[in-house]
Amino acid sequence: MERFDELNAVVEQSAIPAIPERLRKSWAREDAARELVRGRTEVLGPVTARGLADSLVLADTALIDGALLALETEGKLLRGRFTPASAALEWCDRRLLARIHRYTLNRLRAEIEPVSAADFMRFLLHWQHVAGEQQLKGPEGLAAVVGQLDGYEVAAGAWEHEVLAVRVQDYQPDFIDRLCLSGRVAWGRLSPANGSGKAPLRSSPIALMLREHAGLWRAAAEPQAGELSSEAGAVYGALRSRGASFFHEIVSATGQLRTQAERSLGELAGSGLVTADSFGGLRALLAPSEKHRRRSRRRPAYEVDTAGRWALLKADAAGGDDKRVEEIARALLGRYGVVFRALLARESRLPTWRELASVYRRLEARGEIRGGRFVSGFGGEQFALADAVGRLRAVRKLDKSGELVALSGADPLNLVGIVTPDARVAAIAPNRVLFRDGLAIAALEGGRVRRLAASDLDDDALKTLFWRRSSALGFMPRRLSEASRRRLLEHKVRMPLPR
Repeated sequence: MERFDELNAVVEQSAIPAIPERLRKSWAREDAARELVRGRTEVLGPVTARGLADSLVLADTALIDGALLALETEGKLLRGRFTPASAALEWCDRRLLARIHRYTLNRLRAEIEPVSAADFMRFLLHWQHVAGEQQLKGPEGLAAVVGQLDGYEVAAGAWEHEVLAVRVQDYQPDFIDRLCLSGRVAWGRLSPANGSGKAPLRSSPIALMLREHAGLWRAAAEPQAGELSSEAGAVYGALRSRGASFFHEIVSATGQLRTQAERSLGELAGSGLVTADSFGGLRALLAPSEKHRRRSRRRPAYEVDTAGRWALLKADAAGGDDKRVEEIARALLGRYGVVFRALLARESRLPTWRELASVYRRLEARGEIRGGRFVSGFGGEQFALADAVGRLRAVRKLDKSGELVALSGADPLNLVGIVTPDARVAAIAPNRVLFRDGLAIAALEGGRVRRLAASDLDDDALKTLFWRRSSALGFMPRRLSEASRRRLLEHKVRMPLPR
């Protein structure tokens, strides 16, 4: 009865019920329509203007459209397309929409059954194209791998043989050079050197990144006074004033000997200040010194003067920039498929987890990613790409086939002690980790085998399996005992044929 006067002002009624005078009120038609729409939207959920007009037996929606706009101005209603089946513009009460959204997120999160750490590790081996038939091919496959590992630092000497070659089936050094020379990929050190050696030794952390993201991953800023040697400072000054330069131009501009200029570039690269057009520039800096070259009488395959131009890396991106944080958050999702705080222990130069989680919550609210409990045994919030959720479920349902995967300790997927409860395996190239169906069963550290899970393989067989991936790059395992060979055959492990 209390709404009769409002309804009567909008649609004249033929019969007037007995209403106490204290409840009677005179309404303007537009005000009455606004209050009727307010009451209906508080309980109806997403509704169209046509639907509201039909409920009031109105031939057109002009009056309802005005009421909806007035309520939107008040902040009471939101407009959009909230139901998949609706092609028309919908309106919904703000608080009711927030409640519906919260219930939807809770329902979606409840649908996901978390997997074990071993199943998650098995998923990561497939997600990053290491296990099974997931390896990619050719330069474009390598470009996809670099995009996935964008901004991740790996020991310089391990990139090609230990990381890229296990993800790209037919990897050739020419692939990465082509990507760098085309301007799609860049390399450089991102983390500060901390005074621990200037030259980019094989163990120095170097990242591959999409060239447009060189500033995103916060390359080193300008060096402090006294941080560089005088020779390296001269080369830095020449590159800063002249821009990207070929090696012979650097020699001419600084007046240094070729060997001095090469050492200077090595110091600058080791400090995260310079890069080269091609990956061959890094290979040249990692090559033996001139002294060792004369002893071996071998001409190096790569030299600094054939690496293209040398240039300064971009300076730090502005701290706290929302766009930068979102770009990094999306890159981490692409790298792991599923992201949670503990998983990022080996990442460098990241925003805080609080900043990342804020971005992930916003992306979840938009429906771009999923939130929930995807991997058991880890506290805090977890977020995943929708595609990753489906593939995680598929990997969990796969039969355990005894699939063996061996990786270098420097590989980004060396997550022993992070995803697993074991002590960590140092992230250096000579160390190895062996997985069986995603479960880390053994590690090779300093030439010694550390067992991480029960296995019927002896140490002799395990040492050979640690290097199974590297056999394609010319490594020859030492001779096995007959007992070890039988055990390997029982596990259907293909051994490289002797040359």
